[in-house]
Amino acid sequence: MAFTLSIGAAAPDFNLPGVDGKMYSLADFKGAKALIVVFSCNHCPYVVGSQERMKKLVTDYAPKGVKMIAINANETVNHPTDSFAHMKTEAAAKGLNFAYVRDESQDVAKAYGALRTPHYFVFDGQRRLCYTGRMDDNPREVAKAKTHELRDALDAVLAGKTPKVTATNPIGCNVKWKGKEEHWMPPEACDLV
Repeated sequence: MAFTLSIGAAAPDFNLPGVDGKMYSLADFKGAKALIVVFSCNHCPYVVGSQERMKKLVTDYAPKGVKMIAINANETVNHPTDSFAHMKTEAAAKGLNFAYVRDESQDVAKAYGALRTPHYFVFDGQRRLCYTGRMDDNPREVAKAKTHELRDALDAVLAGKTPKVTATNPIGCNVKWKGKEEHWMPPEACDLV
């Protein structure tokens, strides 16, 4: 069985604390025509390079019925800047316009099969996975991006179609798992394509 959630699979539920003091679950997004779940963090340069694009994506697609939630599951012993306290500071400093929540147990990251930060999962209105992978081919430098898989997938889902590309390999730092060395990945984790 693959580590990462398969296309067509149902979104695993969660109940996670947000930096805004609220608890979030799938029910909080029940009206969304599409839902983006992205595994993120504070320190990864690929996330930092993508944050403004993430905010712009939410601004562009929220009027179309799209919602996004970012989940930080990184361990904090060796990565203290990924702590919940730092998440609150980061969200305020960056003016994040989407929910940002903490997966302290890493159970949600395992349920989704998150590989890297950022790793995007796009679900349709029935919360079936339609796309997983990267935002585009250059998360650190927007001017050099030549592809736009995440936006393409959202456009397809909103049109009631299957995205032409349903999976790409996420580009970024690997998720930092508790009790493991910094670059460890689960043995069943592999490239998506």
